[in-house]
Amino acid sequence: MTPGSPLRERKKQRTRQALIDTALTLFGERGFGGVTLDELCEEVEVSKRTFFRYFGGKEDVAMAPLEDMWRAFLEELETAAPEGGPLLALMEDSLLAALDRVADEAWASRALTSYRLSQDTPSVNAHSLHFCESTMRTVLEVLNGRLDLPGDPRPRLAGDMLVAAWHHALDGWATRPGEPPDKRELIARVRDAVAALPGALTLTANPR
Repeated sequence: MTPGSPLRERKKQRTRQALIDTALTLFGERGFGGVTLDELCEEVEVSKRTFFRYFGGKEDVAMAPLEDMWRAFLEELETAAPEGGPLLALMEDSLLAALDRVADEAWASRALTSYRLSQDTPSVNAHSLHFCESTMRTVLEVLNGRLDLPGDPRPRLAGDMLVAAWHHALDGWATRPGEPPDKRELIARVRDAVAALPGALTLTANPR
């Protein structure tokens, strides 16, 4: 069997997914600090060396569902066909395409657990913020490599606005009471949040 064979790749993906699913289950039951890396590896029956082939640490595996979505976004952005429209619209289309490609019912449940871990655990939240900044730098590299963009703050600000809209949508989706996670609702919330961005820039600050 060659290193790049489909069977080998499927086995690697199954191992990675088993680590994610088991980690999120254990974190949900015991809390992030209540699960050691040794316990996680023992549960999945892999070595720590194998774990570190896939993840940099517990925070990395805890945020994997949401980070995988943003990696898919970068892939969509690298292949999206620009047609001279607004940059923000191009990025929104790439984000929604990534979400539609990655998200299913199982992903939605995992993403919800990841979100809650990031809200409740300072080290996971710090990891998420670092990943977000790193991803935005990569977004700008991709855009600058593909598009004729001005050398001013607008591309970065457009990216930051998209991320702000995403977080607003994710917060509302993850905190709604008594409903199972559903990717269609998350997609709708992202659309609504992005649509509200122009109005946010012109919102009047009227005194009471």
